This record gives sequence, structure tokens and C-alpha cells, in this order.
Amino acid sequence: MIALTGFCGTRREPILTTRIIAITGASASGKTHFSHALRKHLQDQFPHLSVGLVAEDSYYRKLEHLPLAQREQLNYDHPDALEHDLLLHHLQELKAGRLIEIPTYDYTVHTRAPQSQLLEPVQLLILEGILLLSHTGLRQHFDLSLYVETPLQVCLARRMQRDGKERGRSKESVIAQFEETVRPMFHQFIEPTRAHAHLTISGEQESSDAVGQVKDELLRRGHLAPQVQP
Repeated sequence: MIALTGFCGTRREPILTTRIIAITGASASGKTHFSHALRKHLQDQFPHLSVGLVAEDSYYRKLEHLPLAQREQLNYDHPDALEHDLLLHHLQELKAGRLIEIPTYDYTVHTRAPQSQLLEPVQLLILEGILLLSHTGLRQHFDLSLYVETPLQVCLARRMQRDGKERGRSKESVIAQFEETVRPMFHQFIEPTRAHAHLTISGEQESSDAVGQVKDELLRRGHLAPQVQP
């Protein structure tokens, strides 16, 4: 088990509640890159603000009971592939001021790894993933939701580069999965959730532009408390 504090700086004020930002969009749309850029910006601008970052991918279901060959054939872009009820429980625990134990997902074997990560309650939690807005219960806990819009062909090019480098996959396997599950599941489950997002940002623009837009929206909504502003 790995301790994951999720904040930088010294927290002077007790956490009254955890504000949650959900960032969603197609696979390889730029969600993860933007999430890290937003977190860094907020930590730099508000040194006493505790900011956590959690990936929805961590909540892919445990599948060690299935042979690897069978796991490789499953549809990981369908909502049923994710344990959203556990994620929902963890969000409720954070908002109640309690630690959570985040699973660790191993993409190379398509199941969870033995280790997990502890996350302390934070003032602001950034949650990123493709299917966050498809779950009604989760949506009720989001204080701000963003949809990252990126053309699917751009997403495919990014997936080929990412999955080949980070996950050891061939170009052919990435394209096959994209056409068999990623593209149809995007149109069925992900694209319609754009209607639930408070803001839509481009996954092709400079992240600094969108980061400023999101920070302004957080300030407007009162989610960045005056005592932690620079």
C-alpha cells in the first residue's frame, strides 16, 4: 500500500468538504495531460490548497479470475467494465473527511495490481476518465464537469503512440480495438454525456488557455476559498 497525500504546501484550514472536478472525453482526447496541467497550476497559484488527482481507470474491475487471453478480448470502453459503485463510495468517503484506498490497475495484464494507494481528504479533487458523466450517481457529486472535445482521428493517433510506448502494444492491435470498441462506445456512451458537462474545452488547444478558463469558473462558483488565493 502506498501513501498518497495529494497536496503540496501546508494546510492551515481544516477541510470542510471536498470539491470535485470531473474531466471527461474520448480516450486519448487529452484529459490526463490537461488534468495534470490544471493541478500544477492550482498548486502553484494557491499554495495552501490541497489538490488530489484520481483516474477513473483505477476502478477497472478485478479480472484475475479470467485467463489473460479472455481478458484481452473484453470491451473496456463499456460502463460495465468499471466499478463505478466503488468510485462513488470513495467520493462519499472523501467528502465525509475519510481516507480512501485507490486500486491500482495494470494495463499490461488487464486487471488490478496487488498494491493500492491511500488518498487523504483534499479540498479539491480532480477526477479524470472517459465514462464519468455516464453514471447518474457520480454526476451528483461533481461540483464542476468538463468535456474535452478532440477529433477521433487525433485520438487514434495519440493512442497508437501512447499504447505502443507505455503499454507495449502493436499498431495493428490498437487500431483493431479502436474500431471494434473505442469508436462505437464513444458514440454510444461518451459523446452524449457532453450535454451534462458545465464546460467544453478543446483537446487540441494550449492547455494554459483552458486552465485559465477553468480557474476563473472555479473562482466564480466559489470553489477556491478566499483564504487560499494568492
